[in-house]
Amino acid sequence: MQLNEEHILIQDTARKFAANRLAPNAEEWDRNAYFPRDAIRDMGDLGLMGILVPEEFGGANADFISYVVALSEISGGDGGTSVTMAVQAVAETCIMSFGTEAQKAEYLPKLARAEILGAFMLTEPHTGSDAGSIRCRAEKLGNQYVLNGSKQFITTGSNADIAITFAMTNPAKGSRGMSAFIVPTDTQGYQVARLEHKLGQKSNDTAQIILEEVKIGPEMLLGEEGEGYKIALSNLESGRIGIAAQSVGFARAAYNAAKAYAKDRQTFGKAIYDHQAVAFKLADMATEIEAASLMTLNAARLKVEGKPCLKEASMAKLFASEMAERVCSAAIQVHGGYGYLSDFPVERLYRDARLCQIYEGTSEIQKLVIARAIREEN
Repeated sequence: MQLNEEHILIQDTARKFAANRLAPNAEEWDRNAYFPRDAIRDMGDLGLMGILVPEEFGGANADFISYVVALSEISGGDGGTSVTMAVQAVAETCIMSFGTEAQKAEYLPKLARAEILGAFMLTEPHTGSDAGSIRCRAEKLGNQYVLNGSKQFITTGSNADIAITFAMTNPAKGSRGMSAFIVPTDTQGYQVARLEHKLGQKSNDTAQIILEEVKIGPEMLLGEEGEGYKIALSNLESGRIGIAAQSVGFARAAYNAAKAYAKDRQTFGKAIYDHQAVAFKLADMATEIEAASLMTLNAARLKVEGKPCLKEASMAKLFASEMAERVCSAAIQVHGGYGYLSDFPVERLYRDARLCQIYEGTSEIQKLVIARAIREEN
């Protein structure tokens, strides 16, 4: 697929920022589980945190392909920062698609500039991909909603300023009784109960959130009552394509590191790249990355064209996420013993990439979606 001038400009901007601002700090941020808010604000200044937001609300008003190529580049610089960027886009998209004009005017400009950060609170301790089984309640009492419940695995949960929160307003209706709310995280009763200790992507926080008698006005309802499940599902395609883009970014960064190391490291009188075993490994890595990149861009193209792409999004996510683990593992192998040390980036990239097979629907869920789509084909 051929990128246009705007795509290339945004890709170059993200690539330079990742190389100059993120990658040199990624190892330290990972080691200390440091959330780089200053760097994220700089991304806001560059327009990278509001790529999909219309110009009237301070965004870049670019298309989804622009977002995908930028996210991939940021992922190669620092995995945790890329997931902050991805969740910011989800919060923005929810408000763009379902928010009132007042909600858009209030939140989109601040989100696009990264003056505030967003979270997406759907998953609960007892639910994963079964989003329709949430138990968080939002009870209408007078002229306000009172939210009670818990949320699990919330990206940016402790650093976000607002959280797109899903709760049952009418449990008797099942998934049709779910509603969505914009919840400011400084509201009384919003509690960060736990910060998870993770394998990778440590420069972004993952939190368990408790909502205890959280009271918000009706103006914070996102969409209509009962539209929560629809709002949650509206992000399936874009979310999965985004994870595929992240996976490509992790894999490409690991491949580039391995290629450079193979050309520099000498054994038996020559660079290890000149040993066929290593050269063939790099050839396989490059081929898999190219295939995953094309699948991701194809799914993004279909989305831009307004065509159904749930199957293609799931295929891209499935293949790219599993490819990323293979490629990052191979990159460690090329480095030999040094690849197992945090002195080299491939160790961190391997840990960052592993999550891509889990969030936004596990590999098993992607196969289920793909199989159902195939069954419905003529």
